[in-house]
Amino acid sequence: MRTKSIQIITVALIMVVTMFGACKDKGAKSGSNKDAASKVYVEPGKYDEFYNFVSGGFSGQMSVYGIPSGRLFRIIPVFSVDPTSGYGYSEETKPMLNTSHGFVPWDDSHHPALSVSEGAHDGRWAFINANNTPRIARIDLKTFRTVDIIEIPNSSGNHSSPFITQNSEYVVAGTRFSYPMDDAASNPDVSIDTYKENFKGTVSFIGIDPKSGNMSLSFQIILPGMNFDLARAGKKASGDWVFFSCYNSEQANTLLEVNASQKDKDFVMAVNWKKCEELVKQGKGTKKKVRYAHNTYSDETHSAKSEILTESIMLDPKEYEGLVYFMPCPKSPHGCDVDPSGKYIVASGKLAAVIPVFSFDKITKAIEAKTFEGDYQGIPVLKYDAVLHGEVKKPGLGPLHTEFDANGFAYTSFFVSSEIVKWNVEKLEVVDRVPTYYSIGHLSVPGGPTTKPWGKYVIAYNKITKDRYLPTGPELTQSAQLYSIEGEKMKLLLDFPTTGEPHYAEAIPADLVAKNSVKIFKIEENKHPYAAKGEAQAKVERKGNEVHVWMTSIRSHFTPDNIEGVKMGDVVYFHVTNLEQDWDVPHGFAVKGANNAELLIMPGETATLKWSPDRVGVFPMYCTDFCSALHQEMQGYVRVSPAGSNVPLSFSTGKVAPAPAK
Repeated sequence: MRTKSIQIITVALIMVVTMFGACKDKGAKSGSNKDAASKVYVEPGKYDEFYNFVSGGFSGQMSVYGIPSGRLFRIIPVFSVDPTSGYGYSEETKPMLNTSHGFVPWDDSHHPALSVSEGAHDGRWAFINANNTPRIARIDLKTFRTVDIIEIPNSSGNHSSPFITQNSEYVVAGTRFSYPMDDAASNPDVSIDTYKENFKGTVSFIGIDPKSGNMSLSFQIILPGMNFDLARAGKKASGDWVFFSCYNSEQANTLLEVNASQKDKDFVMAVNWKKCEELVKQGKGTKKKVRYAHNTYSDETHSAKSEILTESIMLDPKEYEGLVYFMPCPKSPHGCDVDPSGKYIVASGKLAAVIPVFSFDKITKAIEAKTFEGDYQGIPVLKYDAVLHGEVKKPGLGPLHTEFDANGFAYTSFFVSSEIVKWNVEKLEVVDRVPTYYSIGHLSVPGGPTTKPWGKYVIAYNKITKDRYLPTGPELTQSAQLYSIEGEKMKLLLDFPTTGEPHYAEAIPADLVAKNSVKIFKIEENKHPYAAKGEAQAKVERKGNEVHVWMTSIRSHFTPDNIEGVKMGDVVYFHVTNLEQDWDVPHGFAVKGANNAELLIMPGETATLKWSPDRVGVFPMYCTDFCSALHQEMQGYVRVSPAGSNVPLSFSTGKVAPAPAK
């Protein structure tokens, strides 16, 4: 017995070593060559073809890369405080991170979605989800700033979000974790083992104002307790629908890796959002008392505000026919994607050996004919064969996500077999496959989720990077890989590291965004209540134990740069206005001992740093962002005296001390 065990272990070790060696050899052979390098090279002074908006995962941020170069251009703070820019630290931006739970300075962001018109990217806004404390954010692509964050009530684990309808009417969100609802009239204190009786799921529709982009909670649909994973809105003929992948139809509440994989099939859910919208306009639905935050930022006042809202409209599909249908799907589906024509819905069962492709035409016919195989907790279940276009046979192991080009081909990521597989949507035939390094999650084709794919590239976002980059201790960099899809065969062009843990990304032609980019904020349009629009307006005032400093910054000094009369127990607010009107000349501001962050103030902008001195003394303040040859000279002092001191409040700039007496 012992000898047999040793033999088994030896064989296993040989297999592991062989696989690891083969993996490394394969990686080396598949590395970029000179021809590939020329295709990703962007010479100095030239621009990339695409902006690539990448989720930050556990960083709670969004990153912006150039494609094809893979160069990192910007990290946009969204759900996490950012000491680089002062986001979440400045008094103006703190309200952006308010929730019904209070100030939440972090989150887990997975899925960017770019605004669309007639199903095609239009370059106005980017949206992204907060997975933990459920929120959706909107980033204005004129300024690359987070300007709108809405919390989602009756939701927990906002993974299935924010997927956008074809004219940016809504971004939609499904709850990952079903749980007792937030309705103030209900009792959330129930035993966990009453999951099947008391736990419910929801999908939420967040309305988007077509001009301003401002978001609002339009309505929610209450659903059986399951996990809602990913979604895509329909296009063209299917444009009134949204499709969600669902798992845990077993309604397990423990050890889901076993208990939520018992059935051969889970579901793809089809929601007719247009009918839901019509019902809400007719005054239908039930109003629920809930609490959720809505935070908005103004480029006029350079400030955010937060309000707590208290109502949600809930629709129950068991009360209204034609809102929601389930379609059986191989177990544990993850991805759910709609092709550019809107005719086909692709689902990916992580534990299945096939990729089912559903036909929207067949779905509508099955609904009209009531071709049901029964219901799931009161919601009709369409017959699998009646709605199926067909199955992609033996495409790979662990299918996750699919995107499309403009030539009728789909590209699917395979986590277990670490590859991208290209297949024909109509014929369901695999035509090419390339390895990724390693364990790919999401993938992105520029325009791939829209009616107008630009194609050219597919980008892999991988979970494992061992042997691809220089080691950096036990944690390696996150990884992306760029492949050309211009020819019949895909070709690896570039590896590039990414920040955070990238999940999904969307890429858009650079000219759709760059032409509208804001370069400066006009000083005369600054409506911040503490703006000093010129050095003559700089001043310092006391309001009880608050000291407010109207300060200006310009190359290369602050006004004022000497302040006295601050006392222990005071709270000092530095309201700093950047007087520059030249592009790309921000100024920074910091004071010694500040326990929050610096400020980074754009031209024409006002930002506020709150400071509570903790000791008596003279404290330097200075510019933290290199602004000119005399950047080092851009500094000043704040004197803090004991509480009760009679040192008068005074301020100055350029005041020269008298020469000492001889």
